[in-house]
Amino acid sequence: MLITIDKAGSSDVLLYPAYAGETFPYPLSEARKRPGTMTWLYSRTEGEADMLSAGMGERSRSTLERVRRAGGASARSLLLEGRNAGTLVGSLEPLAEPEIVRSKEVAAEWLQAWIEGWLLGLYRFDKYRGVTKLAGEVRLNLRSEDWSGLTLVELDEVIRIAAHRAEGANLTRDWVNETPGALNPDTFVQWTEELFRDKPVSIRIYRGQELADRGMNGLLTVGAGSLYAPALIELTYDGLPGSEAPTLALVGKAITFDMGGMNAKTGRDISDARMDMGGAAAVIGAMDILVRQRAGTRVTALIAVADNLPDARSTLPSSVITYPNGLTVQVANTDGEGRLVLADALIHAAGLGVAQAIDIATLTGNVGDALGLGIAGIWGDTAMTRTLVEIGERNGERLWPMPLMDDYESELKSHYADLRNVGTSTLAGAIVAALFIRRFVAEPMSWVHIDMAGTVQYKQDVGYAEAGATGYGARLLADYAVHYARQHKSDNREISS
Repeated sequence: MLITIDKAGSSDVLLYPAYAGETFPYPLSEARKRPGTMTWLYSRTEGEADMLSAGMGERSRSTLERVRRAGGASARSLLLEGRNAGTLVGSLEPLAEPEIVRSKEVAAEWLQAWIEGWLLGLYRFDKYRGVTKLAGEVRLNLRSEDWSGLTLVELDEVIRIAAHRAEGANLTRDWVNETPGALNPDTFVQWTEELFRDKPVSIRIYRGQELADRGMNGLLTVGAGSLYAPALIELTYDGLPGSEAPTLALVGKAITFDMGGMNAKTGRDISDARMDMGGAAAVIGAMDILVRQRAGTRVTALIAVADNLPDARSTLPSSVITYPNGLTVQVANTDGEGRLVLADALIHAAGLGVAQAIDIATLTGNVGDALGLGIAGIWGDTAMTRTLVEIGERNGERLWPMPLMDDYESELKSHYADLRNVGTSTLAGAIVAALFIRRFVAEPMSWVHIDMAGTVQYKQDVGYAEAGATGYGARLLADYAVHYARQHKSDNREISS
């Protein structure tokens, strides 16, 4: 067990959160208390434990994400030092304003964030490593005396929730990091079926003729050049049996390798093309969290799976495809494939009668140019956007609201079809892509689009993330699904009263 209570050993490193302007057991400069700063204090006396301080900055400016990153950085520091256990020391004070009275809720949130960070920080994708593989795990021990406001049962519950969330995010990381030799459209479907087998999730796979019969021509067009047939995966989790609660749809893009089709990508290293299923992996991770937690919510996941490869059978630029809603699309560039398959999934979502839909995709490099690697862009329904932004600020999977500029729709004008799949210029590509997707959202379904192309990976170790897949989106979507169900329950209560 990676998290224990009152099981410290003689080899444990003592872990101290260090806040600016506050006393510390040993002399420690204020510079060493800055957020993200890790400082080893090695014992000079036999029998005394070594210490590791985690800089937290000013207590009044602390956030759950700062706590999460400190937990992750602590775990990674012990791992790299070859240590096998650490004991978290120190009682908890409020996260924000000093006048906030300490409470069980504050304690539970703080501790959950630290444990989440710890477990995320220990993640490493070493499936293909040999002599460079880091052996062993690092256990975190909690002293119940430091959490006297929480009973042992409550401490166990905090640990359980944090572990479920980290496991879902780490599952997302595993799938995004995986190599194309292992993960392709066939194995994506297979892994999904295996993951949710014997769990309260219904699974339906649309392939081949059924895709054609349902007019899912985006998937058929994009996947034409692959050895592996495209598919639409439909997963339904109903944590509210017998309820009339509306369904939330989580829609993910799963291009398991994006070579660009006939508009083939070029570059010295295009290994990142395997990560073009990051949105779908986030949806899978979110569903995993909801199922593990037996969340009281109703969610349908729709995952559009294909490869986008150049081949004699691949779709040629300038081809026109027709969707069931009557729209025709000129495929001006085959590397603009994500929006084509998301269109299929959103049309299908409307047919299922879902009330809200969130599509999430590694859609455009343009969003990274605008926002960098630390925050994703979001477009669409104002109320949904506001809630998702608030959730992201708390759990570290941040979002920035972006505009749906109606004037830019002229970029999508085609001379011989209803739409082009890409704009005529190189500007505002992420906005134009969102405008394209919006054309496939049916009334009265509420909708937002998340472009996470920048946040799908880190190029170097950051906080609780090692270089590679971040797991972005899994916790964000799961948290929103829970909030959505609670909001609906509250709305019903108001109506009935």
